[in-house]
Order: sequence, then C-alpha cells, then structure tokens
Amino acid sequence: MKLISYFAYQLNFIILACASPFIKCSFPDDLNLIKVAANGANAGWAMSPDQICVPGMHCLYACPPGQLMNQWDASVSTYSFPSSLNGGLKCETDGSLTKPFKDKSLCVDGKGTVSVINKVGKDVAFCQTVLPGNEAMLIPTNCGRNEQELAVPGPEYYAGTSAHYYVNFPGIATKDACVWGSKDNALGNWAPYIAGMNMDQSGNTFVTIGFNPNYLDQFPNKKIDFGLKITCDNPEDCVGLGCEINPESGQIRVERSFNTNLNSAAFCVVTAKNHAKAKIEVFKV
Repeated sequence: MKLISYFAYQLNFIILACASPFIKCSFPDDLNLIKVAANGANAGWAMSPDQICVPGMHCLYACPPGQLMNQWDASVSTYSFPSSLNGGLKCETDGSLTKPFKDKSLCVDGKGTVSVINKVGKDVAFCQTVLPGNEAMLIPTNCGRNEQELAVPGPEYYAGTSAHYYVNFPGIATKDACVWGSKDNALGNWAPYIAGMNMDQSGNTFVTIGFNPNYLDQFPNKKIDFGLKITCDNPEDCVGLGCEINPESGQIRVERSFNTNLNSAAFCVVTAKNHAKAKIEVFKV
C-alpha cells in the first residue's frame, strides 16, 4: 500500500503541477511546524524532495515530536485510497493556504502514552510515516539521551488510524534517515525495525514492535547491533510484556512473537491498559 500511495501521489503532483506551473504555496515558517528536506523543491513540506506544493493539492506537513498533523480533506471520514493522500493544508489557486478544518489547530498532542528510552549511547531516528498522506517515512523524531515522547493517535484521529515509525540504526541523523531511501542503504524504508501505536475508545494503547520485512529481504546477512523491547513502569498495567526484539549473537528472535503473512517478519504487541504508559527501550546487543 505504501508504494502504491507514494507513486500515485507523485502522479497526482505531476498533473497538478502542469496545470499550474507558475504558482505554488510556500511552506509557512511562522507556525511551529517542522521543515522536511528544506533544501529540496518541496521547501519544507512533508513531501518528496522534488515535489512542489501547487494549487489543488493538499500539502503535507510535519508536526513537532509528540504531536500529530490535525488537518486533512474534511470530506473524508474513512481510510480509503486515493482520498487517504489528502492530508495537510489546501493550496489555493492564488498561492494561499487554507485549513480544511477551520476550527482545528494545525497540530494536536498525541495521547502521551508511549515514549522512547535510548540506551545505546548514540541518537536513534524514529521516522514517522505521513498519514493521511503518501505514507512515506518523512516525519523526524530524534531519540537522544532524554526520554522522548512519540505521537500516539486516539480513536478520534483520522479514520481511527495508527502512527507508524521506522527505527533506524543508531548514529544516523534524522535528516539522513527520515527519507524514502533506496535498497543500497539500510535506512528509511529499509530501516531494520518498525513500531506502531494507537489508543482505542477504552483508553488502551496498543504498542507494536517488529522487524521490517523490506530490511529482511534486502539485507539478510547484515548484522543488527541493537534491539528493542517494550516496558512499563507498572507491569500490572500492561498485557504482553516480554515483547522484545534481540538479534543476540547474530540470532534473530522475537520473544512472545507473532508471524505476519508479509515475508514472515516477526512482531509482538503490548497493551497498556486504561491510559497507562509504555516505553520502547532501545538497547545495545
């Protein structure tokens, strides 16, 4: 779905750009948004570096860590393609920007129930996918020495969807890691791990960690020197603890794992009950 969404988004951009070749909407520098690939043609928008925000488009943007994009096509209430591409601000024919939801802020705080504890001694880039949008892993969250909150969507968020993150090798900066990469480098879409999270109507937060199938396919012999595990300050608040990815001594295993139908990539899930908090710990192998 991500590849289909990405290339369909590119095609839609080409059509719109040809229709309005001389007008574009500039990225708003004064609204506390995070610039993505600011030196590219996208000029800060959470789109591909060669994409320009032109009239007729919904232009995607990145919010600060712990927050979610709070604007999308107001006519959309269910997750379906191609309307799922229409996140962000609307670029009008005169080059101005409008909010699809006039009474909502550009960014909204997540539920605050998942954070990252980094114990590897180097920064780790957690790259969130843009949804609603092209689902590219462009939204940067740098996890350094301090505990870093991730953005957890609630049930009221866009079509009840989850947040998804690609977890890169330690030491790769977000500007290099949070890109639609290539099969030549194990970063971005080919990062070794993925994580997902969302909260339901009852206040339960579901946290998933797993291997990235793309990584396993492309880099089967590349050693992974770090692991992930989910912890809770109060274990009684969480169901499914023991959820850990530890490629110890070159061995790939996931405790309490489940196998998906996608390239047999293992994953596991912890449920933090009743607004309890869970943590993703990044550790050295």
